[in-house]
Amino acid sequence: MDFEFSEQEKVFRDNIRDFCQKYIAPKWIEADEKKEIPLDLIRRMGDAGLFCIPVSEEYGGQGGTYVMTAIAVEEVAYADPAVAIAVYTLLNNGWPLALQIYGSEDVKKEILPKVSRGEAFYGIASTESQGGSDVAGIRTKAEKKGDMWVLNGEKAFISGVAESLKLPWGGGWFLVARTGSMEARHKALTAFTVLCKENGRLLEGFQPTLYEDIGRHALSTGGFKLSNFQVEDKYRLGDENKGFYYVMEGFNLARIVVAAACIGAARWCIDKAIEWFKQRQLFGRYISSFQGVSFKFAELYAELEAAKYFVYKAAWLADKIYLEKDPTRRPTDLNIPVALAKMKAPEAAVKIFEETLKWYGAYAYTKECPIYRGWLGCFSYVIGAEGAQNIMRYIIARDVIGSEYVKG
Repeated sequence: MDFEFSEQEKVFRDNIRDFCQKYIAPKWIEADEKKEIPLDLIRRMGDAGLFCIPVSEEYGGQGGTYVMTAIAVEEVAYADPAVAIAVYTLLNNGWPLALQIYGSEDVKKEILPKVSRGEAFYGIASTESQGGSDVAGIRTKAEKKGDMWVLNGEKAFISGVAESLKLPWGGGWFLVARTGSMEARHKALTAFTVLCKENGRLLEGFQPTLYEDIGRHALSTGGFKLSNFQVEDKYRLGDENKGFYYVMEGFNLARIVVAAACIGAARWCIDKAIEWFKQRQLFGRYISSFQGVSFKFAELYAELEAAKYFVYKAAWLADKIYLEKDPTRRPTDLNIPVALAKMKAPEAAVKIFEETLKWYGAYAYTKECPIYRGWLGCFSYVIGAEGAQNIMRYIIARDVIGSEYVKG
């Protein structure tokens, strides 16, 4: 087993790190305060090859690996520990790869080059107001009429709504809708690419709304209502009534880089804690000389290292399955490694931020100290973005013990 990055990956990491420290690190607090990622930064990130990293060059992508994608997202999150810019980055890597896997040739060639250049956004729209983790319970309906699908319903807690409205070309989402009865549950869902604009104008039947989040401010969260919204059949992803299986694969890809964002932010926080230890004294001693501090730090550092192994093992396996197309491996082989990464990384990150806030003391309770911004950003993934934490625990238990012994 090789636990080191290849020389190519190290060079890639160093280049991305230099970019992030030059263009993202000086702007992350301002972006969090102003509640927006500057469009010129998004375009610059596109020029630097931060989007569509694992997407084939045939479709305008970078032709890289999923390990490289995780490396890039970790570095972006280190530069923006509030993780908004990192989340924008991961969405525009994981879900474009899902589009490459399931989409039609025309749609891939239409959308992916624009996402890669930073001209468009591409994310996920599965969550509805009645529950995000219950994908099988989706109520948004899609009805086939000739060569068109007519969609009616509402999506909630969706990333990238404002960005899709602002970007030059616009943007869209990997969206799952019901194409059969509610009783059929997951067997009656179909996946589509839904775009919100055409030629710079909002499409008829698309009604967006925006939310006010408590953290991760620079990336928008919102929703949209679809009222007799028309989608050409070419934008259907894969076969009818197979959308549940496609989106589950897409979530596995997305959760790897979600976890990578959390370890990047946590690594930044660890470094800030060390800086503080080397200057803060109490009773004539450095605070890290107290075992109540140093032992806790050691425990948290171990949690971060464990999370890193989970993340990069899952990314390595994704490369084996989707890019190398190893015939001995299946997409479902990712279930446990991904759930381990998504379970461990956000929870470890939040613990690290919480303890660092305590170590900083009263100063940490002021806006001058930026630690809280990372705490709130990572907390979004403990709350349940990209899959509730207990769903990760369920997946691990189900696949290790056996579904017949875990299902209620």
